[in-house]
Order: sequence, then structure tokens, then C-alpha cells
Amino acid sequence: MRVGLFVTCLVDLLRPRIGFAALRLLEAAGCEVVVPESQTCCGQPAWNSGDRRAARLLAEKAIAEFEGCDYLVAPSGSCAGMIRAHYPELFADDPAWHERAAALGSRTYELSDFLVAVAKLDKVPGDFTGTVTYHDSCSGLRELGVKAQPRALLAKLPGVTLTEMDGAEECCGFGGAFAVKFGDISARLAEKKCENVRASGADAVVLGDLGCMLSIEGKLRRLGDEKTRVLHIAEILAGEP
Repeated sequence: MRVGLFVTCLVDLLRPRIGFAALRLLEAAGCEVVVPESQTCCGQPAWNSGDRRAARLLAEKAIAEFEGCDYLVAPSGSCAGMIRAHYPELFADDPAWHERAAALGSRTYELSDFLVAVAKLDKVPGDFTGTVTYHDSCSGLRELGVKAQPRALLAKLPGVTLTEMDGAEECCGFGGAFAVKFGDISARLAEKKCENVRASGADAVVLGDLGCMLSIEGKLRRLGDEKTRVLHIAEILAGEP
């Protein structure tokens, strides 16, 4: 099974170990992993900002880079959601590109969804011990239906106890360009999320999108919480935290 790993811009620039953790998990699942060196952005920031031309150029690039793979997997619900849900919409007026976009979209998965639904990973290499709570990222949850999958994978770690927080499905305030355009609202959402994280009593909050990690970890530290860890699902499953 030939799997293209879409690393994502934020992971590449800010927390590359998430990409290496995702690679380790895909290899543990028996996949042949392809990581195109030329990959860049999925086009979501441009799409969300109304720059259809830039979004389309980036989408064409990504399609050409990954359409030769059996699957495309991203450690990000927002990027996977962009490719699966919005690439076909982006090419609605171009039948040839629409067909290519829809074909790739149908084979695109968020990491935890792929590991559970397609690769059917039985054992994860991580050895984390402690109590965690899980934050459901908006795009993964609402565009891709990612909810039970990361929890099923966490259950494979014998040292992990999952305690659900209040408002697990509520936005953390990041939302890509939303955090820039509506800073005050974003900050309040992040603060509420962090209050729920801390009230859960967990040692760490786990999630599937680096944007959410930046929002939550940044707010936790500004609130004076230096103890609660913020981990990507790939990190904790692969033993990289």
C-alpha cells in the first residue's frame, strides 16, 4: 500500500517531529510511505480568504504530487478536509481537473482515521503513561467525522487513561485566518478551552491539528500553566513526546 504523507505547512515549519511521528506510525502499519519533497501548502488559507486563483494553483500542484499514491494521509483534519471536501468544489467549472480532484479526495484521510479505517493498526509503538483529555478539532470532526478514531488508538496504549473534558467538540479559537481576523473572539475561545482542559485534571491534552495545538498551548502558557502538556495524536501514539 503506497501512501503519500502530506506533512502540512505548520508541521514542516513549527513542529517537524509530528511529521516523523506520522511516518513512524504509517510504517508500523506496513505502508510504503512517499513524502514528495516539493510539497507545500494545500491551499486552505487562500481558499478561506477568498483567493480562489492561489488556492487553485496550490491544489493543482498537490494533486499532481499525490495522485499516483494509493492514499494521501495528513496529520491534520483541516488539510485533509480541504483536499477531500473542497478540492472538488474548487474545480467545479473544470471537468477534467474536477475528476482528478474528486479521485484524490476520495483517497484522502486524516491520520487517525486512516490508521483505524484503512490500515487497521493493531499495535502502536508509543509508551506514554498518564491521564489525557482529547480536543476534537473542528475540521476533522465536522468535515471528516473524526471522533472515535483517535480515542480507539489511545485505548491501545495501556498506560493511558482518557478523561473527557467539557466542550471537547467546541472550537479552540484558532480557525486559521479566524484567529487573525477576530483576535478577541479567538482569545476568549482559547481561554474557555484551556479552562476545560485544566478542569479535566489531565496530564496532557491530545489533538489532531497543529493549529489547535498552537492556540491551546500558547494560551495555557500565558495563563501560567507550564505543566499541562499539549501533544499531537501522532506524537503520543508513536512515542515521540
